[in-house]
Amino acid sequence: MTPHGPRAMVRTGRCIGCGGCVAQAGGSTAAMRMDASGRLRPTGSHAWDRAAATVVAQTCPFSSVVPDEDRLSDTLFPEARSHDAATGRYVAAYVGHVVEGAYRQDGSSGGLVSWMATELLRTGRVDAVAHVHACEDPAASGRLFEYRLSRTESAVRGGAGSRYYPVEMSHVLRTMLAEPGRYAVVGIPCFIKAVQLMRRRHPALRERIVHTLGLFCGHMKSARFAESLAWQMGANAEDMQHVDFRRKHPDRAANQYHAQIALRDGRTLGRDWWPLVDGDWGAGFFMDDACNLCDDVMAETADVSFGDAWVEPYSSDWQGHNVVVVRTPALDAMLRDARDQGRIAVDPVDADFVAGTQAAGLRQRREGLSYRLARRSDAPPKRVPPDAHIATPERRRIYRLRAAISRWSHRMFRLARFTRVRGLYLCWARAALTTYHAFAYRRGRLGALLNRFGPG
Repeated sequence: MTPHGPRAMVRTGRCIGCGGCVAQAGGSTAAMRMDASGRLRPTGSHAWDRAAATVVAQTCPFSSVVPDEDRLSDTLFPEARSHDAATGRYVAAYVGHVVEGAYRQDGSSGGLVSWMATELLRTGRVDAVAHVHACEDPAASGRLFEYRLSRTESAVRGGAGSRYYPVEMSHVLRTMLAEPGRYAVVGIPCFIKAVQLMRRRHPALRERIVHTLGLFCGHMKSARFAESLAWQMGANAEDMQHVDFRRKHPDRAANQYHAQIALRDGRTLGRDWWPLVDGDWGAGFFMDDACNLCDDVMAETADVSFGDAWVEPYSSDWQGHNVVVVRTPALDAMLRDARDQGRIAVDPVDADFVAGTQAAGLRQRREGLSYRLARRSDAPPKRVPPDAHIATPERRRIYRLRAAISRWSHRMFRLARFTRVRGLYLCWARAALTTYHAFAYRRGRLGALLNRFGPG
């Protein structure tokens, strides 16, 4: 098979915008830029695109020739002897939260992601953590969030929270290629897979990236989702200074999201997700095209992965709880030691429990993916086989509608921005969501929807 360059990956909807190909571009002028739909994409000369074909073939998470998550995990985690189709390889799994400090209060769920990243830094296991931070000056950078290397505990804690916004790793990966040190990387499944593939190709990264922390993922949103929040709160997108997608409150269950935006004039606006025209995560508004080709919900190639505990009694607790899947004995020992010291509160669970917390995401990435693969001929090989009849007729209609909403949300928002008529998007989105709910919840499942509102 002839390898494809970055342009072909973008054109065929297989680029997720991780920035790995740009990070390996050497002295070229390749860069990551926002496209018209608010998705980060690689740009560069035709000469670079041709030269990068081998890089893409070997390190792009959606390449047709790279090892899948099972094969990568077999090599990465030989001591993780347990295996489940949902979680991948694992040493242990837990549900719980951080007790010490303000980690739980500042995080979107139980605070364990920021806690572990900080603990790796505090104990000297790493010198820096690559993770997502809010941009200090969005007007200048053109982005609300970006990857950054944090070298202090306070800097790591400053990156707490969920970011439903496109980011890319090219800058931090270039730094890690150039500067010796011990690094940890926090990322969604496809980003962690890209990191692991780059570690296979670059001995320097294999030595320097010593820990990977994965985040369970429902799908990647484009930047237009944040803009839509601003529109629906009566603000201009260009006036946004910061977005908190999941703000906690004692009167609101953890799975009842509330978004808050800070404007440059000092005002703060907030709105619950549920009344938003695009507030149902499962409908797929602004989903990246590549997400429809992904079969990894739980970051199966990460040393340790974290998600939200979307089952009762945890989903009703406004403070939030994490589910954790650990794949290395060293990090499992770190968690158990902290638990014994009373610094965190975690209880062991099995793979079925973890899968239950992500039931909707797993159905979309397994049954739904199998159906979607059967409807296209240019998809990369995945761990589920194409099967046009795997789902019931009702589920197949939902998958088709979800894909249409994903595709048309980008187009309608682009049209609304171009014409400066917000109602073009907002009226369309309201009608699309009403149609989706009529199909997805017409059998009295609205209560189940509210109970499983979180992504994945």
